[in-house]
Amino acid sequence: MSNPLHQHLSDALVATPSGSLCVAFSGGPDSTALLHALAQLPEARTRGLRALHVDHGLHADSAAWAAHCERFCATLALPCEVLRVRVDTSKGEGLEAAARDARYTAFATHLHEGEWLLLGHHREDQVETVLLKLLRGAGPDGLGGMRALRPFERGQLWRPLLGLSRRQLRDYIEVHALDCIDDPSNTDIRLARNHLRHEILPLLLRYWPHAADSILHSAALCHTAADALRSQWLTAFNLLHDPATGSLDAAGWLALDPALREPLLDHWLHARNLPVPTTAQRRQIERQCSARTGQLPCIRWAGAELHIWKQRLWALPPARTIDSDWHTCWNGEPLPLPDGGQLSLTEASTRLAEPLSVRLRQGGERIKPAGDAHTRELRHLFQQSQLPPWHRNVCPLLYAGDELVAVADRWISAHGAAIFQQAESRPHWQPAR
Repeated sequence: MSNPLHQHLSDALVATPSGSLCVAFSGGPDSTALLHALAQLPEARTRGLRALHVDHGLHADSAAWAAHCERFCATLALPCEVLRVRVDTSKGEGLEAAARDARYTAFATHLHEGEWLLLGHHREDQVETVLLKLLRGAGPDGLGGMRALRPFERGQLWRPLLGLSRRQLRDYIEVHALDCIDDPSNTDIRLARNHLRHEILPLLLRYWPHAADSILHSAALCHTAADALRSQWLTAFNLLHDPATGSLDAAGWLALDPALREPLLDHWLHARNLPVPTTAQRRQIERQCSARTGQLPCIRWAGAELHIWKQRLWALPPARTIDSDWHTCWNGEPLPLPDGGQLSLTEASTRLAEPLSVRLRQGGERIKPAGDAHTRELRHLFQQSQLPPWHRNVCPLLYAGDELVAVADRWISAHGAAIFQQAESRPHWQPAR
């Protein structure tokens, strides 16, 4: 086989003989070279080769780019599915990170069982990734850069081109006269990776011509070190993690050596589909693990928040901004709540004889639960029942007129019990997180 890219991919396919193949196809030069080269290999076609293109809707030409990808795949007689996504920047992440999250979520949703998702990342992409991780204070696993192969949802994520250079892929494009998408965002040096690619790396290579080789060698050593540590922190994780609540033992985590503590935290957060904190935020988590009883520390960063409660770590998506004056009337139908949760009746087909008002906590609310001799303050009930602090201000309060008759499905007054008995049902609260 005369073409180096064809030979490289053919050898790689021999080493990975199982699983159907799906290329993440942006239409740019790298994924175009990857998809076109694979299409020339019978062994790739027999593994159900297909393409997925994500339309982020961020550029005026994004629909035209999607159409280009469909036409290109048609010329290769390959199926191409276009996935249109909405990029959500409300979590506080940058546009790059939010677009990446949307893209990978779409891939995860549409990947078949046992399928391999192929990405066109190459040698220079790996160099950039390692440098960006270094600048963000990553440990051995992050400094190892992108792994060529790792589990991904129902299948595997595979980067078969990490050993090839950008120049080799561009040469392939030129030899075969392939039409590619030119995304102008790739030259926007306001974006971190582009600034590194176009401004910083050329200077490094001018003074250190072998910098890329050295960086990749160090990355390989970091991966080896990370793999050696993995068995140790995984053992610790299994001891500290409570699968029922998804929380971690704070004191046990803090007692670990930093070489184990940091990758364990990252593993836990990634498993919960949350981004990892910066070095400064990690130090803050460590300090807050020693907070006095009664304090409720919360450390926030873009895309996540970490609570320390009951001597355990709890990681959650960022809480929505909610109007504390929110209220609505409820007849018993499924009711979406401001935090993304839901209030409903246990008997879905029933409705209340008279509507109740649903409000959120303002402070100072009291209720006399049915069968209780005393009227109780909500804050005491929340504390005694160990309701997580992040649920307390979004817990739906049900009023008949000005009388609090139910606190979600937790506490119901005698009047409230009569209302729900008449409906032959009870309230059911499903918190968002």
